[in-house]
Amino acid sequence: PEYLMEAAELGIFMVSACSIVALLEYPGSPVHQWLPNPALRRVLTGIAMGLTAICIVYSPWGKQSGAHFNPSFTLTFFRLGKIHATDALFYILFQFVGGVAGVLLSLWVLGGPIRHPSVNYVATSPGPYGLAAAFGGELLISFLLMTVVLKVSNHSRLARFTGLFAGGLVAIYISVESPLSEMSMNPARTFASAFPGQLWTEIGR
Repeated sequence: PEYLMEAAELGIFMVSACSIVALLEYPGSPVHQWLPNPALRRVLTGIAMGLTAICIVYSPWGKQSGAHFNPSFTLTFFRLGKIHATDALFYILFQFVGGVAGVLLSLWVLGGPIRHPSVNYVATSPGPYGLAAAFGGELLISFLLMTVVLKVSNHSRLARFTGLFAGGLVAIYISVESPLSEMSMNPARTFASAFPGQLWTEIGR
């Protein structure tokens, strides 16, 4: 059941991402028209996605599966000996499947706004500063997130707040770093957006 939970967790995250970005960035959305400042919309997106991550981590499914919903986390915990190889393999497989399912569900429900270039399946791609800046940004935020999660989760008094730290960093990263790379840190999340839109040029970025 933990495999299905991992799939559902990333699927829920992608549904939230598609819905929030469509609400805030699709030109036909009233919310987009009410909030003309892109920096403010980015901050609101960050807060919404940070809260989504926190809710997933502290949900019953998140507590049971460990709430990885990211192959990078799964591989890290495998390397630390906290998860068996077979479980790691199926965790990663189901994360990819769940992420794609979440975007396809959003596309089925919302249709046109998800395809619109302003939303673009919430695909990740380098910003105006180019590929090197996007790579550097993703490297830095991934390193910081993993460092914080490992430090906090192994602290006797702070461990129960690990999800809050992780969600807070997601909110900050989307608000600050997303202009560089549109903020992923998650290969399954990137693939989930690329597959429905056939945006394969973004995978290598």
